[in-house]
Formats: sequence, C-alpha cells, structure tokens
Amino acid sequence: MAIAIVDYGMGNLHSVSKAIERLGYDAVITGDPAQILAADGVLLPGVGAFGDAMEQLRSSGLAETVRAAASAGQPLLGICLGMQLLFDESEEHGHHQGLGLLPGKVVRFAGGSYKVPHMGWNRLEYVQPEHPLLQGVQEGHVYFVHSYHALPELASDLVAVTDYEQKVTAIVGRGNVYGMQFHPEKSGELGMTLLRNFLELAAGPRQAGERLA
Repeated sequence: MAIAIVDYGMGNLHSVSKAIERLGYDAVITGDPAQILAADGVLLPGVGAFGDAMEQLRSSGLAETVRAAASAGQPLLGICLGMQLLFDESEEHGHHQGLGLLPGKVVRFAGGSYKVPHMGWNRLEYVQPEHPLLQGVQEGHVYFVHSYHALPELASDLVAVTDYEQKVTAIVGRGNVYGMQFHPEKSGELGMTLLRNFLELAAGPRQAGERLA
C-alpha cells in the first residue's frame, strides 16, 4: 500500500510526494475516499486559509474521510495548514470549525515588535524527546511559513516547540494523529528524517528505493 496524500485542492502536493518517494515509499495523491482509507498512512498538506481549506474538505466529503482514517487507527500527519486543520477551531478571517481531532485552537501571531508571517528557519525544542517521531533526530532548524499558530488544549499533545518571540507549537501528536507546523520536505536532512520517522510509523521501515505493495 502507498501513503495517501489528501488532494482537496489546497496544498503543496507534489513536493511532499517527491519527498516521500525519495525516502523509498510510494505516495499517491488522491481525493478518493476508498484509496485514502486503504492506505498505510495519510498525509494532510495545506497552503492557504483555514476556512477555505475546511470548506473544500467538507464539500468534497474528505473531512469525514480524514476523520474516519484517524478513527480507524491509520497514522495521519498534517503539515503546515494541514496541522492546524487537525484542531477544533481557528480565528483566521473569522471563526471556523476544524476537524476536531486535537483539542485546541489556532490564533494569529500578535506581531508588532516582530514580523508576521513567521517565515524562515527556526530551531526545534523537544518537549517529548522520547516521542516516536523524534527518534534518532537531534534538535535543529526547520523551515516555517505561517501567520497563525496552534494552541493545544492539552500539554500532552505537544511534542516540540520553536521560539518566535514566544513558544510556538511545532510538532503535535496524540495516538496515531500527528502534525508539523513547518515544512519537513523543505527542511533539509532534519525534515526528511522526521518525515521518514512518520513513514516508518505508518508502513514500517523500508530500504531506499523499495516499493510498497
């Protein structure tokens, strides 16, 4: 089986797909619920506004598909906006309900004394260094681009943070549901190792170049 990249019309799908393939796994970009639910793992990317993304997910029926995948125990990774969509709600351009897979909300950076959006390389600080996503990964810099950030309701869901005039949620995880605010596919060796760790959680380790059945 492949890793399903959810195609709901918003996201940097091909760069994520190529990164997965470079790590030796099959990736399929799909909006087919059956294909998503049959995959070893599900990746939810996202670029753009929270409300628009949720409208696309709802109108396509993929919001329920993603929830069903999570409920079935499939490893699910949200990237950038995709991570924010995992939460209950966002205040981006109004009030919008999210997927509700992680309790918490998404709020805008206050700005003023610092630039918004938060754009560039920032160092990860591990809150749960023993978390499976972080195995074999030293703290280092990854690439962020975002104007809003997540506030998890439960400290136990927070895996890593970064410092941008405040502690900012960088990685979250609860059971089989994970999220990365940064772009692992654009974050060099560290980002690729984090992505590999997710893929190994989803499908088990594979030799580079081996195709999934």
